[in-house]
Amino acid sequence: MIRYDALDALPVRGALPALSDALEGGGSAVLVAPPGTGKTTLVPLALAGLLDDGRPARRVVVAEPRRIAARAAARRMAWLLGEKVGERVGYTVRGERVVGRHTRVEVVTTGVLLQRLQRDQELAGVDVVVLDECHERHLDADTVAAFVLDVRAALRPELRLVAASATTDAQGWARLLGDAPVVEAHGVSYPVEVVWAPPVRPVRPPHGMRVDPALLTHVASVVRRALTEHEGDVLCFLPGVGEIARVAGQLGDLGPVEVLQVHGRAPAAVQDAVLSPGTGRRVVLATAVAESSLTVPGVRVVVDSGLSREPRVDHARGLSALTTVRASQAAGRQRAGRAGREAPGAVYRCWAEAEDARLARFPAPEIKVADLTAFALQTACWGDPDATGLALLDPPPGGAMAAARSVLSAVGAVDSAGRATERGVRMSRLGLHPRLARALLDAAPEVGADRAAEVVALLSEEPPREYGDDLAAAWRAARRGGDAYAGRWRAEARRLRAASAPTPSARGLSHPPAQNSLPGEPSSDALSGGAPEATRSAGAPAAALDSVPGRSRPGVSFSATDTKFEADGRAGAGGDRVVGLVAALAFPERVARAHGGSYLMASGTRAELQDGTGLRGAPWLAVAVADRPVGAGHARVRLGAVIDEETARQAAQSLYAEGEEVHWADGDVVARRVERLGAVELAVRPLKNADSGLVREALCEGLRAEGLGLLRWSPDAEVLRRRLAFLHLHLGAPWPDVRDDALHARVDEWLEPELGRARRRADLARIDAGQALNRLLPWATGDAARLDELAPERIEVPSGSRIRIDYGDPERPVLAVKVQEMFGLHESPAVAGVPVLVHLLSPAGRPAAVTADLASFWRDGYKAVRAELRGRYPKHPWPEDPASAEPTRHTNARLRR
Repeated sequence: MIRYDALDALPVRGALPALSDALEGGGSAVLVAPPGTGKTTLVPLALAGLLDDGRPARRVVVAEPRRIAARAAARRMAWLLGEKVGERVGYTVRGERVVGRHTRVEVVTTGVLLQRLQRDQELAGVDVVVLDECHERHLDADTVAAFVLDVRAALRPELRLVAASATTDAQGWARLLGDAPVVEAHGVSYPVEVVWAPPVRPVRPPHGMRVDPALLTHVASVVRRALTEHEGDVLCFLPGVGEIARVAGQLGDLGPVEVLQVHGRAPAAVQDAVLSPGTGRRVVLATAVAESSLTVPGVRVVVDSGLSREPRVDHARGLSALTTVRASQAAGRQRAGRAGREAPGAVYRCWAEAEDARLARFPAPEIKVADLTAFALQTACWGDPDATGLALLDPPPGGAMAAARSVLSAVGAVDSAGRATERGVRMSRLGLHPRLARALLDAAPEVGADRAAEVVALLSEEPPREYGDDLAAAWRAARRGGDAYAGRWRAEARRLRAASAPTPSARGLSHPPAQNSLPGEPSSDALSGGAPEATRSAGAPAAALDSVPGRSRPGVSFSATDTKFEADGRAGAGGDRVVGLVAALAFPERVARAHGGSYLMASGTRAELQDGTGLRGAPWLAVAVADRPVGAGHARVRLGAVIDEETARQAAQSLYAEGEEVHWADGDVVARRVERLGAVELAVRPLKNADSGLVREALCEGLRAEGLGLLRWSPDAEVLRRRLAFLHLHLGAPWPDVRDDALHARVDEWLEPELGRARRRADLARIDAGQALNRLLPWATGDAARLDELAPERIEVPSGSRIRIDYGDPERPVLAVKVQEMFGLHESPAVAGVPVLVHLLSPAGRPAAVTADLASFWRDGYKAVRAELRGRYPKHPWPEDPASAEPTRHTNARLRR
C-alpha cells in the first residue's frame, strides 16, 4: 500500500507539474531541491507513473554516485510504495543486482550506468535518466551526463534526462543540457545556529591522507560538548574511515548514547540502522556520503571537522590517491543543513570564523584533478578518444589526457590513433581501473583465474590497516577472515572471475607490444568511506608500463601446485609469488629494489618501509600502494608484495634497457655498461673505450655542473674574458657574450678540438681557456683587430706610466693611479666611449679619492686630499693648482735633480 501521508509531506511534490512540463517540452530539465525534499525518492516514482496520479508508465533509471546511496534510495522508494526492494523498485551496484520482472525504477551507481551505456548506447527500454547529486562533480557522473546527451542528440531524442542536485551551478547545467528549464523545489528548513569551535592550539594542516591527531581529539571533545548543550542526535563529518575509527575510539563509552559509523565499508546492518530512526540518542560519525546522498533521521546537531577527501595525482612521484583537503563552502552549507531538517538545530564548525571566507566556494571538479586513465578508456570506447565532442561542464586537461593515453596504449587498450582495441573494450567492461584490468587479464593465464581475481580484488579496495602492509599476508587474512571487508572482497573476487572469463570474441586476442606510460596507484572508495566508484582504483600517469602477453613466458613459471591453498587459507609454496606477480603487472614502474636502507622504484621514486613491517629485508618489492608522509622526501610503502628479480624483469620487461652509460658523476667522467629496469640498476660493469661522443657530452655536463673553472684560467685569460664582457655589454655584436650560460651554449665554437680530445677531468684542467676564448673574437668582420683599441689592457696616463685597467665590473672599468701621475689632466680617460672610474691613490698606493670627473675633483675635492696627505707625504709634490701642474711619478728630490 502506497504511503501517501509520507509522500504528501515531501516538499518536492509541488515542483512535479513544472518538472513534467519541462520534460514533455524539451526532454531535459535541471531540478534543484535541498536535501530531504524528496528529489531522490518521490521524483523517480512520479516520473515512472507509480503514484496512481494518471502519469504514464515509464521505466526510470536513477544514477547515484555511491553504492550506499543507491541501496538506501531504492529501499526508501520501495518503503513508500509499501513493497520490498526488487519489485517495482530495485537497484544495481557493482557485484549486486536486486531487480525483478516488474521493476520500473532502478537505482544504479554512475559506474554501473557507464557500463550499461557502453554495452547498449540506446539504453533500450529506458525512458528517463535521473542523474542525482550532480553538484558533487564526480567524474563518472559528468561522463554519464555527456554520454546520455550524446544518445539524445544522435539516437534517442525521446530519452528524458533530469540533472538533480541539492545545490549546484544550475545555469551551467541548464546550458549543458541545451538551455533546459531549471525547476526549483523549496524545502522546509529550520534555523541552524552556527557555533565556531576552533582548536585552542594550532593544528597541522592535512597532508595526503594524514590528519593531525590533535584535530581528531578536538573533534571528539566538540562532539561531547554538543551532546551536553543540545538535544537530538549528533552527526559528525570526518574525511575517511580511519578518522572515523579514531574519533569513535576517543569517544569511548557514552553511556546510553549509541555511536554509529557510516561509510562505504560499514556493514549493511549498520547502514540500515543509521538510516532508520533510533530508539535512543545517537552519535553518527560519517564521511561526505551523508552530505546529500543520505538522510539520517533524528539529527539536530552537526559537528563538522571541515575536512574532505578528493582524488589527486602527484606527478612528481608518480603516485595517485585520495588526499585530505579543506571542505568547500558549499560542502559546509550542505553539512550544516542536516541539522535543520526536522527542527531548529546547531552546527559546530571546528575552524575559526575568519578562515571560512578563505575556503573554496565549491569542491574541485574531479575531471580537473583526478587521474583520467579510466575516463580516457571510456571515451575511447565511446568513439571520442579526445573527448572533444562530448558535452562536459569542464574539458579534461590536455596533459592529464595525454598521460592517460600513454597508459592505455601501453596496456594495449587503444591503438596508435587512440581508438579502443578489442582488448580495451574488454578491459572497460571489467569495472576496474585499466591498470588492474590489465593485471587481471594478463595474470590469469599465469597464476589461474581464481588467484588473479582474488589479488586484483584486494588491490581494488585497499585492505584494512590491521591486515598489515604485506599484500600476501593481507590476501591470506582476507581468505580466512570473517569481517565485513572479507565479505566484500569475496564478492568482488567472484564478480571479477565471472567478468574476466574469456568470451568468444576475446579468445585468441593478441596483446600489442609494450609502449610507454606513467606511474599510478590504486585508490578506493573505502579510503574516503564512500567516494564515487570512479575513484575506486585510480592510477596516475607513469614512466612506462609494459603489456605482458597472456601466455607462458620464460623467466618465471607458476605450476598448478603454486596456486593451491590449504583448507585453513595458508598459501602454498608459490602463493607469495602469485601476489607479487599480479601487483607487479598492475604497477610495473613500481617494482623496487632494496638500495641503501630504502627501496628504489623503477620510476625513480625512492620509498621507505613502515616500522614493524614484515616486508623488511626483501631484496625486491612490488609496491601496490604508497604515499608521502608530511615532511618526508621519500614515499612510504603502505602495501607491497615480495617478489624476486625474475618476476620484476617479467612484469616490467618494457622498462628493461641495456647499454653504455657515460655521464659526469662524483667530479669526473663515469663510463659503464648497465642493465636496468627503469631507474633500478640490475648489473654494472666498467666500460673501456667509451664512445667519444658520449664522453664529450659527459664533459659538457661536468662543465655545466661544476662551472668553467674546470678549465685552466691564466691571469691573461681572466683579463681577456673581462674585456670581452665589457665590450659585449657596451657595444653588443659582434663582441661575444662570455657569461657561463652563453659559453656553454657555444661550446662547439670555442672549446674544440681540445674538448674532443679530452677523456676525463684532468684533461679539462689542461685546456688553456684564454687560447680557446680567442676563437670567439670577431675575426670574420675584422673587428678582432680593434680589441686593444676598444678595450686596451693598459692606458698611458699623463706621467707616462702605462697603467692596467681593471674590467672586473663591466659596467664601469677602473683605473687605479697615484694622484701625482694625473696632474694636468682635465678630463677622465675613456675606453670604448665609456669614462673609466679613476681611483686616485696616495704615494703609498692607498685609496685617497674616487672620481669619474677629474676636472670637478681638481676644483672641489683635491683641497681636502692635499690637506690630509701633504703632511704625511712631504717628499711628494702637492701643488695648489693640480690642473696646471706637471704630472710625475717621482718625489720632490728626484724632480729637483
